[in-house]
Amino acid sequence: MNIIIIGAGPAGLTAALELQATGIKNIIVLEAAAQVGGISRTVNHNGNRIDIGGHRFFSKSDWVMAWWQDLLPVAAPSGDEPRELRYQGGRRADLPACDATVADKQVMLLRNRQSRIYFNKRFFDYPLKINLDNLLKLGPWKSFTFGLSYMRARLHPIRPETSLRDFMVNRFGWRLYRQFFKEYTEKVWGAPCAEISAAWGAQRVKSLSITKAISHAFRNAIGRNAQQSEQTSLIESFLYPKYGPGQMWEAAAQRFTEKGGTLLMQCRVDRIDIEDGKVRSIGYLDAHAKRHEIACTHLISTMSIKDLVAACADAWPAHIRDIALGLSYRDFITVGLLYPKRAIRRQLDDNWIYIQEPGVNVGRVQVFNNWSPYMVADPDTVWLGLEFFCREGDPLWNLADAELQALAHREMVEIGLVEAEKPADAVVIRVPKAYPGYFGEAYKSFDALQRALDAVENLFLIGRNGMHRYNNQDHSMLTAKEAARQIAANEIDKAAIWAINVDDEYHEEK
Repeated sequence: MNIIIIGAGPAGLTAALELQATGIKNIIVLEAAAQVGGISRTVNHNGNRIDIGGHRFFSKSDWVMAWWQDLLPVAAPSGDEPRELRYQGGRRADLPACDATVADKQVMLLRNRQSRIYFNKRFFDYPLKINLDNLLKLGPWKSFTFGLSYMRARLHPIRPETSLRDFMVNRFGWRLYRQFFKEYTEKVWGAPCAEISAAWGAQRVKSLSITKAISHAFRNAIGRNAQQSEQTSLIESFLYPKYGPGQMWEAAAQRFTEKGGTLLMQCRVDRIDIEDGKVRSIGYLDAHAKRHEIACTHLISTMSIKDLVAACADAWPAHIRDIALGLSYRDFITVGLLYPKRAIRRQLDDNWIYIQEPGVNVGRVQVFNNWSPYMVADPDTVWLGLEFFCREGDPLWNLADAELQALAHREMVEIGLVEAEKPADAVVIRVPKAYPGYFGEAYKSFDALQRALDAVENLFLIGRNGMHRYNNQDHSMLTAKEAARQIAANEIDKAAIWAINVDDEYHEEK
């Protein structure tokens, strides 16, 4: 065999290592960027590290949990870190422990989770919790009318449930939807909720509802373990690599090459030759713009479907090319801002904060200190990551770095989280095709595109962009595991790959 894998992110590197574990040796991974990890990479800026998008390491899959720990063992907890891992309706206290204080130790840390909504200069728990604190912040009238709105939605749900708006209204009621979901979701996606497929809700937030929030509050009130029946979006602790998520994928890449695999960095695949229903070879440009060609027996792709089809355009009829060309994506900008602790005006214990203040562009703020203290060079500073959602080429995307940094700082001051003339340091990172879109005319015909691609016998689509599916990294890994199994066993069943992450008990919020 001569297997080519496009992309050295979670899916691509998992597939590479799983194929090696079966004894297959001729494996080449091509990565277009200068760093492995894809959107799960860690960016180091002057000793301060950025986690692009935020990555909690937890999974309902015991295989995924063991896979991670095989690469990076778990450090013994210290200070206020949790003493056990609580995730996905279970808890685990028998994690192997090692010392995290050694500077170069390859470990994961046990971390507490907190995410909140910032609205009207007040913090609300996220996911929304039915408790006295939140009800007092809303006020008795809003609490009453929100309750009535929810009951009305339960008694008279929207049918058929075709859009994300329908999906959210049916689970929260019109008033809560308008207060906490509509504006933020449309800021993220740049499209009305009524035009986004309900499949996005099923993919990401299906396990969230007022019913589960009430159940969670009741279990806490009577002292029972609320984790026994809660879903992904209610996890309370997680694992996290000491130096950010990229540390995991750097360790995976090192193991792959140590075992004889070939990893080609800054190599962009731009041609895929398909003949008689099979991929025969791929062409790519290296970092010096020199062209290369490699024959293959199997191709595993994590590149965006739009780019994949463009690389082999002659192999498809016009309507398939048009579907791929029309797929939508949401692009993403992170602005890192460094402040002395005295400049922070509110107590920020969060991993991230959903910003729902009107009139600002920022959608979410990460506090990297709370992911891992080792993400920050100076413990007397606070390292924030402000997330802006846009489309590649739009006015926000095209702002100069200095303008984006000034905008980000100005909005932090405006909403009352920061008081300072300027940040001590700042950096801008642009991430194209961060989120595959579940909207647009092309997406309505995605099934036809999927069938056409699956008909290529030795082509396997895995991962988030490879499948145009809003996967978490553990789901991407599971698609890679299944593809590797099928190749090694010569048992091709593409439907089994697509079936991963479609059940209603295995999702994370966004």
